[in-house]
Amino acid sequence: MVTILDGRAVAQRLQAGIAVEVAAFKQRYGAAPGLGVVMAGDNPASQMYVKMKRRACAEVGMESLVALVDADTSQAAVEQRVQAYNDNPAVHGILVQLPLPRHIDEERVLGLVSLAKDVDGFHPVNIGALAMKGREPTFAPATPSGCMVLLQETGVPIRGANAVVIGRSNIVGLPMALLLLKADATVTMCHSRTRDLPAVVRQADIVVAAIGQPEFVRGDWLKPGCVVIDVGTNRVDDPTQEKGYRYVGDVAYDEAAAVAGWITKVPGGVGPMTITMLLQNTLKAARRSAEGQEG
Repeated sequence: MVTILDGRAVAQRLQAGIAVEVAAFKQRYGAAPGLGVVMAGDNPASQMYVKMKRRACAEVGMESLVALVDADTSQAAVEQRVQAYNDNPAVHGILVQLPLPRHIDEERVLGLVSLAKDVDGFHPVNIGALAMKGREPTFAPATPSGCMVLLQETGVPIRGANAVVIGRSNIVGLPMALLLLKADATVTMCHSRTRDLPAVVRQADIVVAAIGQPEFVRGDWLKPGCVVIDVGTNRVDDPTQEKGYRYVGDVAYDEAAAVAGWITKVPGGVGPMTITMLLQNTLKAARRSAEGQEG
């Protein structure tokens, strides 16, 4: 029988602890940790996540700022928003909501984020440290970090496990594979050019689906008893719903739940964990800043 990995419940538990720590920080330093978000365009999933992040900040006592710019905004305008957060001492963490519009040079924008405020862990220096043996990034990307916490919740050994990551994006797939490698899993990264993808997935003890295609991974691709982490958030039309749509993951949930030993739901799985890891990183950044000023 499958066990559902309840990201909401785990996130609530962790955020309760973060709220206590934020209150102690405010009492000691006189101000709350601050998160600054830059969002360009009107991607529905991005809008949903920004709203959730702001609400989560408020619930744990953090401050949040959002700089919204149009989808057709200039490169310079996006960079100016990031630099303004770099220069603002009340902002301890900076999140550039991805994806950015295609005409925006994502690498330049992420590279502009101060390393001390890179709470989403996407700065090339942080990703480089994540990829190297014996090195640790200042901050690890929030979504993959949240996935790792959920994997630890299962109690299933990661060391030596066969792990398949479906998707190779800089946001999830690549850092997810690197974190699994650091945890001593044997990792296969798959993508749209992988030959006989179902056969590769069937060898996996751990499957992380982050390919951005609704219900792409089918139940008959899975090894019985495996752990399935579904990172996808895909909006699909559904006339039976009041809003006319619903969100589904990258995994065909009902099929997968009949085979897997552990599985996340969408929504309510990885999403809340992403936000929780972002809050943890922002608190960490605020502490580093405050301790540096004291020293």
